[in-house]
Amino acid sequence: MKAFEYAAPATLEEAVKLLESPDSAALTGGIDLLGRMKDYVTSPARVVYLKDIKDLAGISRDAKAGGLTIGAGTRLADIVGHAGIKETYPALWQAAGEVGSVQIRNMSTLGGNLLQRPRCWYYRAGFGLLGMKDGKSLVRAGDNRYHAIFGTDGNALFVSPSSLAVALSALDATATIRGPKGERTVKVEGIYQVPRTDQDSELAVKPGEILTKVTIPAAGQNASYEARQKQAQDWPIVMAAVNLKMDGETVSAARVVIYGVAPIPWRSAAAEKAITGQKVTPETAATAGAAAIEGAAPLSMNAYKVPLTRTVVKRALIRAVNPKGYWEEA
Repeated sequence: MKAFEYAAPATLEEAVKLLESPDSAALTGGIDLLGRMKDYVTSPARVVYLKDIKDLAGISRDAKAGGLTIGAGTRLADIVGHAGIKETYPALWQAAGEVGSVQIRNMSTLGGNLLQRPRCWYYRAGFGLLGMKDGKSLVRAGDNRYHAIFGTDGNALFVSPSSLAVALSALDATATIRGPKGERTVKVEGIYQVPRTDQDSELAVKPGEILTKVTIPAAGQNASYEARQKQAQDWPIVMAAVNLKMDGETVSAARVVIYGVAPIPWRSAAAEKAITGQKVTPETAATAGAAAIEGAAPLSMNAYKVPLTRTVVKRALIRAVNPKGYWEEA
């Protein structure tokens, strides 16, 4: 990899100053960044190590929001080991527990997971976020089996890589970002955007800004469900996370967010509408799953994601009201 300056600030203020240069990159667990540096996809002039900043880690109850605050430097292993998250926010707990391996979860942080870059092999091979060569899309003409099925009218055909972002978006979580101009708060889904050119970023976090924490409000009945090729050390192919507010046994409001289908965490308004006002049953969940695939426009090799999307939405809904679900052993 290219030689770089290394800095290990002890405070957020120092870190913000060190990261103001566009040639600087933040390092926490390094699960994504170091791989990109070795492949020369990313070649920062300065790497700023954030794990010495104690204020970035930790899990605490948030009295104002009636929910939970998780520092961006919190390890995924600590999220998985937190009994309160498992009980109250199973959508997040399930998503975190499926990330990589025990070793990866012991190194990876919440912020690192949310801000990782796309796993698209055209991007990782040096062809930019849009995977273009000589003005033509390598993705459309080549192997696109893991690419988007929604929002495919443009050239951004990669899929957003963070499964935790999908769970947190379903939970209506907010992210706090500290930068040179102070602190700002956005919805977690607001971290992501669809790039129009290779000069754009898919992340709305600017140079010098640091994701410091995520705040999750009180949640309804929630769950996530994913489909993958293999269990060990792999990414989901498609995943759905849902959060349901209930009026007795009837859904009064719903959030349904899908992973692996678009360049951003994909919220399905159609699935939410289909399940709202209904009791969650295998039949109504199947109807919502069918609604979730409305507007899908798969590429040449990824049409299999359409039935997978329908299924993971259906199963996430059933899991939210019945954690055992009808497809699992009691």
